[in-house]
This record gives sequence, C-alpha cells and structure tokens, in this order.
Amino acid sequence: MWMDTKTEEEAASRSRARLSRRGLNSLLLCAGDMEHLDKCMQDKLFVLQLAVWGLRGVSRVIYVNNPLSGALILAALYWASPWQGLLAVLGVLASTLTAVIIGQDSAEVSGGLHGFNGILVSLLMGVFSSAGDWYWWLLLPVCLGSATCVFLFSGLSSVMGRWDLPVAVFPFNIIIVLYLLCTGPGNPYFPHHPAVPAWALEPNGTKLIAVEVMRGVVLGVGQIFACGALGPSLLILGAVLLYSPLLAVHAVLGSAVGTLAGLSMAVRHDSLYSGLSGFNGALGCMAVGGLFFTFSWRTHLFAIASAFLSAYADIALSNLLGTVGLPACSWAATLTTTLMLLLTGSLAAYRIPTGQVMAPELNLCSRSQWEAGNAEERESTDV
Repeated sequence: MWMDTKTEEEAASRSRARLSRRGLNSLLLCAGDMEHLDKCMQDKLFVLQLAVWGLRGVSRVIYVNNPLSGALILAALYWASPWQGLLAVLGVLASTLTAVIIGQDSAEVSGGLHGFNGILVSLLMGVFSSAGDWYWWLLLPVCLGSATCVFLFSGLSSVMGRWDLPVAVFPFNIIIVLYLLCTGPGNPYFPHHPAVPAWALEPNGTKLIAVEVMRGVVLGVGQIFACGALGPSLLILGAVLLYSPLLAVHAVLGSAVGTLAGLSMAVRHDSLYSGLSGFNGALGCMAVGGLFFTFSWRTHLFAIASAFLSAYADIALSNLLGTVGLPACSWAATLTTTLMLLLTGSLAAYRIPTGQVMAPELNLCSRSQWEAGNAEERESTDV
C-alpha cells in the first residue's frame, strides 16, 4: 500500500514537471523575436502576413520585434482611446502597404521596419489635433504622412547605412514637424494645439507629490506611444517584458532617470506627473542598455548616461521649439542614440552591427559564442 502511494506521488510529480516544462516552452516561444513565426507565415494568405508585419511595426516603436508584444501594445492603445487605436492601425497599415507597393526590401517589410514611423505619425497627429476625436478628415493626413515616412526611411537608410547607423524615428520627427508647420494652430481643416515652452507657463504653485512622480515614471513608458493612462502604460511595459526583461528594466530605469533630470531642472509638475519628462530618457536608456550594445556593467553605466543626456536634451529642445509652437517629440533620444553609436574607444567594442541586433539576452549569448569561437581560432593558429 505504501509503495503504491509512493508510485502515485512520483507519477504526479513527473506530470507536474512535464506541465511546467510545456508552459515554459510555450512562454519561450512567445518571447524574443519569434523568428519561427515568420517561417510558418511564408505560405499563408497575404492578409495574415500583413497583420504580422504590422504588429511587428507597432512593437518596433519601443525597440521590440515581437508580433505578440505588438498586439498587446495595440490593445493598450485601444484601451486608452479607441480613436487613437484606430489611427495607429491606419498609420501602420498605410506605411507597410506603401513599402510593399514600391518594392522595398522584403526582410525590412516583414520585420516591421517600415511600420513604426507610420504609427508614430498617426498617433501624434491625433494627440495634437484640436478638432477632437472622430474627426474623420484627419484620416487623410494620417495616411499620407504615414506613407511618406517610407520614402524618407528609404532615402535616409542609404545615407546612414554607410556608418552602420539605424534610421530610427528620424522620418517620424521630420514628418510631424512639417505637418504642424504646414497646418498651423488656426487651420480650418486640420487645427492643432500649439506646443508652449515651459518658461511661458505659470511657475509651479503646489508642492511636489511623490506618489504622482512615481506614477509618472511608469507613464513615461506609455508616453513613447503618446499614452498617458496608467493601465495601458503597464500593459505596454508588460509587452516589453515579454520580449526582453532586460529591456523592460532599462525602460523603467531610463524613465526614472528622465524624471530625475526634470526634477533637477525644476520642470513643471505636469510634465513629471504625465510621464513627458521620462519617455526620452527611457528610449535613450533602452537603445544603449543591451540593444545596440552588448550588455555589461560598462554599457549599463553608458545607458544611464545616455538617459540623462536624452532627458536634458529634451528639456532644451522643448524650450527651443516651443517658441514656435512645435513639440520636441523624440528628437532628443534619436539624436543622442545616434551620437552614442558613433562613439569610438573601448565602448565601441561592445557595439552590435545594426543588421544583427536582436533581443538583449540573445545579443549577450551571441557575443559569448562569438568570443568563444575567436578564442578557439586563436588557439588553433598558435598551434
């Protein structure tokens, strides 16, 4: 009787172990770049392939390359505002379809590289529009602006590729500035809210609320998608965590650094509470902390420095561009990341070629394998 009970317990234990392994394997299949999905989609309908390409484009905004993460982010945008969610879908589809029609590189299209600038253009047009939600005429500039990003991306990639630099969101920043300059706040068809520099507003009149500042750190991740709601921002952070825990840590760290930089410059409390002070810092920290550089203690400190530089540059550009009613967008993080990638010296040894960038954890494994292969090659040469 005792032996039968022991056998049943062992069988139950093995069964639980098998279930846990299956659950872990399922989770690993959904994490990282999900390259196996591309192989499965090769013989599927074009509409299904387009959906996967678009979802990768959505996730690319925050340095993620995972369609499931893209679906979570899209759900977060619909949760925050159905109108913004609709604009996001139109923007990523318009830019991706334009890339397909004009014959851009298939690997770039399937990887979502022609979708993320389009979605950012559409989201910012919706945020700055003073005509309110469900203003259907706005769909025209949304589609045109998103499609134009493809031409800018293609043109800039041929120039920046000479230095192995990513085009990043330069097309988005250029298009949104041109759109706001062309229309103006009083445009009868496409009116928008002008950006106001911090010095033109009333000074802070209330004491700083610590809880709101901590909430703003999380919102800083959501503000990368122009999302200022806590729940959707947490879902966006969860989407990053699914792709790479290391990247998620750097997102929160960078947002915290950006908030700290805002505190040191006495920016308006509204910027701290809404996360606007943190999102450029989050982008700068994520780009360096394991994405374009192999993760180590040196690059980790480098990522923190990048976050500070991005945050301070954002404050300066916000004051400068605000004088003409323009937002700073993500110019600060984009320019800072480009500068960091051009640096020489010991940190350049950790630089990952743009075409080989993967999830930070995979970058770390690839570098270990590469160094092990080089060590074996040197030993064989010595012999």
